[in-house]
Amino acid sequence: MLLSLYLFLTDWFVPLANRKLLSRLKQGKEDPNRLNERRGIPNYKRPNGELIWFHAASVGESLSLLEIIDSILEERPLTNILITTGTKTSADLISARISARTIHQYIPIDVRPFVKTFLNHWKPDIAIFTESELWPCLIATTYSVKIPLILLNAKMSKKSFLRWRWIKGLISDLLRSFDIILAQDIQTANFLSKFNKSNNNIIVTGSLKENAKPLPHDEQTRIAFTKKIGVRPIWLAASTHEKEEEIVAQAHSIARRFSRRLLLIIAPRHPSRGPQISTELSNLGWKVSLRSRGDIIDGLTEIYIADTLGEMGLWYRISPISFLGGSLVPIGGHNPYEPAALGSAIIHGPHITKAIEAYSAFQTSKASLEIQNSEQLSGAIIELLNPDKAALMAQAAWEVCSKKGETLSTALNEINRILDIREVDL
Repeated sequence: MLLSLYLFLTDWFVPLANRKLLSRLKQGKEDPNRLNERRGIPNYKRPNGELIWFHAASVGESLSLLEIIDSILEERPLTNILITTGTKTSADLISARISARTIHQYIPIDVRPFVKTFLNHWKPDIAIFTESELWPCLIATTYSVKIPLILLNAKMSKKSFLRWRWIKGLISDLLRSFDIILAQDIQTANFLSKFNKSNNNIIVTGSLKENAKPLPHDEQTRIAFTKKIGVRPIWLAASTHEKEEEIVAQAHSIARRFSRRLLLIIAPRHPSRGPQISTELSNLGWKVSLRSRGDIIDGLTEIYIADTLGEMGLWYRISPISFLGGSLVPIGGHNPYEPAALGSAIIHGPHITKAIEAYSAFQTSKASLEIQNSEQLSGAIIELLNPDKAALMAQAAWEVCSKKGETLSTALNEINRILDIREVDL
């Protein structure tokens, strides 16, 4: 009943949705040249033949799909891919990295008229949603027109489970729409099964992010940066959030007593914060260079702010030591497999609930260090400035990555199985 009520109400929400879009446009959150995509109106013709639709909410989710998309395109040479995301950041990154036979579009706002326009045009042969991106109208309408649905890389935290219990009927209806649910971990599978009693369609596979290709980089840029840095020791603070940069800078100050020429690169999770971080650290007396401003690294640079998109592969390759942010403040941590795949030793804080399974595997293999504050962070940096210790931890992290190969093959098998059933039914 709750789902039916939601769908009924969305038929009347078009004016409200349009006002919301215009508000987001004024805030710079929407692309003015592609605003109609958010209304389900396409920018491309539907290609002939089989079309597989992937939807991902965030940058991390969308990038985790690239390897499985490449595998599908290689196995099914007549197939095309449609990938949808909801943010400008993810659109920019995906558009720059997608293969031929792959189209990116913005996901329509979750009101039924927009969703119907979208589905009537694209007519995908299968719809694959990732993690916890459960838009009721989008899922229910897709299911109603007999398009098979897969929930891939499903993830549910205890906080989400407790919140979703208040709308248990709605969530149960949505989960029953999926032909198969591939969960990242046992906790997620257990939570999902409480909403979906017929839980024979839930499989625990692990996370696709464990199997993602190493982040790309421009080799000429890497060579140029390496020359500028020279023999200076270096460490990276990646995906940092507000208040973490101050803690990181405190640790850097302590570590520089041990290594006076130590250089810190800070790559904030939200690059738009770069100028603010630069100003705050400069006011504290640090000699700061800002990438977006075109500043260079010279002998006086103590902290370099890497406030750009799509260059994390560069920073992980340059730095043998990486502190992963979102973990010294209650964000939940970020993906450790990206630095691990590129040979960087990993340090993190205690707030890692969003990636607890991954970090548990790293800690068990002594492939990462957990710290609680700036003093412990500086101690970890000083310890890992010993190249042998950093290399030992980086090797252990790489081995954790190399053991995780089944998730991708399981996902591919399920997608192919459901597509084969659909071909027979048609």
